[in-house]
Formats: sequence, structure tokens, C-alpha cells
Amino acid sequence: MTTLTPLKPIPDWEDHEKPTLPGGASMPWHPPHRRAAYAAVAVLVAVTGGLGNALITANLPWITGQMGLQATEANWLVAAYMMVNVSANLLVFKFRQEYGIRLFAEIGLGVYAALAVLHLFVGNLTTTLLVRAGSGFAGAACTTLGTLYMLQALPRKYVGQMLVVGMSLSMLATPLAWLLSPGLLDHGEWQNLYLFEAGLALCSFAAIVVLKLPPGIQIKVFEPADFLTFALIAPGLALLVIVLNQGFVRWWFDTPWLGWALAASVVLITTGLCLEHQRRNPLLQVHWLMGPTMLRFIAGAFLIRFLTNEQNYGVINMLRTLGMGPDQMAPLFAVILCGVLVGIAVGALTFGPKALIPQLLASIILLGSAAFLDQHRTSLDRPMDFALSQFLAAVGSGMFMGPLMLIGIRQAMARGLDHIVSFVVVLSLTQNFAGLAGSALLGSYQLHREHVYSSALVSQLDAADPQVVQRLQQQQQAYARIITDPVQLRAQASAALATTARREANVRAFNDVFALSGWVAICFLSWLLLEVTLRNPRVKQAIRPGRATPSSR
Repeated sequence: MTTLTPLKPIPDWEDHEKPTLPGGASMPWHPPHRRAAYAAVAVLVAVTGGLGNALITANLPWITGQMGLQATEANWLVAAYMMVNVSANLLVFKFRQEYGIRLFAEIGLGVYAALAVLHLFVGNLTTTLLVRAGSGFAGAACTTLGTLYMLQALPRKYVGQMLVVGMSLSMLATPLAWLLSPGLLDHGEWQNLYLFEAGLALCSFAAIVVLKLPPGIQIKVFEPADFLTFALIAPGLALLVIVLNQGFVRWWFDTPWLGWALAASVVLITTGLCLEHQRRNPLLQVHWLMGPTMLRFIAGAFLIRFLTNEQNYGVINMLRTLGMGPDQMAPLFAVILCGVLVGIAVGALTFGPKALIPQLLASIILLGSAAFLDQHRTSLDRPMDFALSQFLAAVGSGMFMGPLMLIGIRQAMARGLDHIVSFVVVLSLTQNFAGLAGSALLGSYQLHREHVYSSALVSQLDAADPQVVQRLQQQQQAYARIITDPVQLRAQASAALATTARREANVRAFNDVFALSGWVAICFLSWLLLEVTLRNPRVKQAIRPGRATPSSR
């Protein structure tokens, strides 16, 4: 590895003030009011990075109708954010090491705010996609920036706790989006969402300019080959995002270009990783990432994020199927917001090497318990009937980031500072793609089960069955005041009964999704317990009694 030479003179810091890593901020003493200001800016910036995309996701059906979009076109709004976000994370760590995170954030937030304001005046699909892409670019910087600001909120001895809080702040974006949506849309159209989004971006931009981070160490880290790697892997990741985002909507086997996009993604990513493997100072430490330890970490990080889709996909879409909108779901998301805050607080207060495995086990148990509590839902359930299960799921979601991050950082630091970039990229990719893949896989499974249940229910609608006849008569009575033609009345009653059957089939299918999530949690929990047990020194000695224990020196 080449010697890292500082680009600027290093101030005469005391030991407790020095940055932990190049690209981070130093940690001088601050008065209490300034620490409180740093904490407030951390929350503002971290929430800004994800709230715009969360608002679009929460109101996607409504925006689709307001803008006259097809379902496939509307899904591109989510894809545009993810395509840029996952790609920008490849370079954000090195950028802040060489140029400072503040410059990256000022560029990202400035472009994002400008696009959001422009969209208010233009307002077509093209500018909407540009705003979503700008949001993804800004979000890549905002999560890191929020963490760096939160580290300034307390003295250095609390750096672990503040790291957990800072990394978890972005989880507040989704419940906040559902809570804010009814008020934003009550007195306007989609422009209110973008007006609010632009205002947040401008406020965050002003905050980081007025309250600057303390200076850090900047070093020369970029090499020309980094940009070649980026030019290969970034489009590959973007194509993979497109496949996962559009596959369920267009259906996987009915759209040939999805197959070509997936093949191109595999070729581009594989080529980029092969080039990285041959480099002396790679952007990604491929050999380390392909090792058994990191592969287990990647699988675990993916699975625990996958489990959160029981809430993010399953519960939300089931309630939408039952006709619930942001107005009706706002109280439930107030409960979820409280759960996330409790989870973050528990994770921060119990942070430490000895708490890593217990915290992960607790997160998995909470997420699995929530899934099993929801596996017997009916069409009569309403949002607050999910309050207990979703509070547990929210606590679990708020707890897992701390131990996941500490495990990865410890493994990376044991190999050297150059491995930190690889860890940051891998953590970001696993969380983003687990969310996308979880929604795609669970959505496909739900649709399959809905077709199975619909066929079974429709086959039982025998016109000679007294119960079916009674239901048809009830439906005819409901429409008798507005439809006088007997033929049309019978047809409308039959259609209404078929709609009811389809709704019940969807509810049963979502119950299967919840059960599947619960069984994934059980399998993951069993695997983690087995890993912990087999790595216990006493168990190792019992399994391999002939292997001598190394003497201590």
C-alpha cells in the first residue's frame, strides 16, 4: 500500500481531539449549546437524505393518479433514487477523505434543492426523475454527514453510542413521511411534497454552511483506476436496481429486456470486481470480501434487512389493499416512530462488544415475533390492530444497525484502514438491495399465493349454493337504487362478489407472506445461534479434542 500523505498541514491536536480516520472530523471541546446544535443539524440532515424518497414511496398511488402515470412509470421514481444512491456510495468515502464530506454534501444538497425547485415550475416525468436522482445523490452524503454531526454532540468517550444514533437516524424517514403526508396533501396537489422537499434541502444546506464540522485530515486517495471501476460497477448496480424494481410490476418472465439488463449487470459487476482483484490499491478489497468471514457478514446483513420488509412491504400493502391511505395509517406510524426511537435508544445505551450478539438476537426475535403475530389477519383488521406487532418490528429495526456496524468495522480495522471503504460500500449495498430484493421477492410470492387463493375461492362460487345466492341478493339490493336494468344489476352484483373474493384472496396471500418472514427469522436465528455456539472455545475444544490449545504468552 502506498504511503498516505496529508494534503494540508495537520493542526496540533491533543490525543482526544484527533480524527479516528482520514476524512472524519476532529473532536474538539464544545460548549453545551453548540453540542445541542450539532445534534439538531445531525437529525435534520440525516432525515433530509431519506425523507424525500419516503414521501414519494408513501404516496406513490396518489402521485401516479395526479400525474397520469402508469404503474410501471411510477415505479421509475423509486428506481431513480436507488440507482444513484447505491452508485454514489462507491465514491463518497474516498471523496470525503480527499476533499472533505462538507464539499460533497454542499454539492449534493445544492443540486438536490435546485432540482426540487425546478420541478415545481416544470412538473413532468423527466424532471421528477431528475429530482429523485438528485435525492439519491444527496442521500449518499446525508447519512454520513448526519453521523459526523452526531459525533460532535457528546464527548469522545460516547463515540460508540453517538455512532449508533447517527447511523440509525435515517430510519426515522419512513414513519415521518407517513405522518406528514396527510397534512401536506390536504390543501394542495403533488407540488406540496416537492415544496416541502426543496425546503428541507435548503434548510440542510444552510445548516451545514452556518455550523461547519471541525476540520479533519485530508489525504490523497483517488487513483485513475478508481473511476474505471466506478464506470463498470455503477452501471451494473443501476441495472440490477432496475431489474428488481421493474421485475414484479412487468413480471419477470414476460419482459425480455429485463433478462438482458440482468445479464449486462452481471457482466459489468464481474468485470469491475476482476479488475479490482488485480489492483495494488483497490477501491474494493475483493479478496477480503470473498472470504468466508465477510461472506457470512454479508449474508447476515442482507437477511436482517430482509426481515424488515414484513413491515415495509407486507403491512403497508395489505392495508392499501383494504383501502387504507395515509390518513388512516398515520396513527399506526406514530406507534412505529416510537418503536424506532426505542430501538435506537436501547441499541445506543447497551452498545459495546459484549452486547453485539444479544442485540442481534433480540432484533431477529422481535422481527420474527412481529411476523408471526400478523399471520392470521382478516379483511376486518384496521391499522391500529397492527400496533403491537409493528411496534415490536420497529424496535427490532432500530436495534440491529449498531451491532452490525461494529462487527464490520472491527473486521475491517483488523485488516487496515484501506478496508474501511470496502466495508462501508458493502454495508450500504446489503441494506439497499435487501430492501429492493425483499419487496420484489415477497411481492412475487404474494401475487402467486393470491392467484392460488382466488382460483380456489372462485371455484366455490356455485350459483346453486344458498349462501352465494344470498350474497348476490344482498349485492343487488345495494345497487337497486342506481341500476334499474335487471341484467346489469345481476352483472354488477356478480362483479362485486368477485371483488370481495379477490380481496379475501389477497388477505390470505399476505398472511402467507407474514408466515414466510417469520420462518426466515427462525432459520436466521438458528444459523446465528449455531455460529455463536461453534465459535465458543470450549465447543471448539470438544469438537477437536486432538488440537492443542495455544499457550498464552
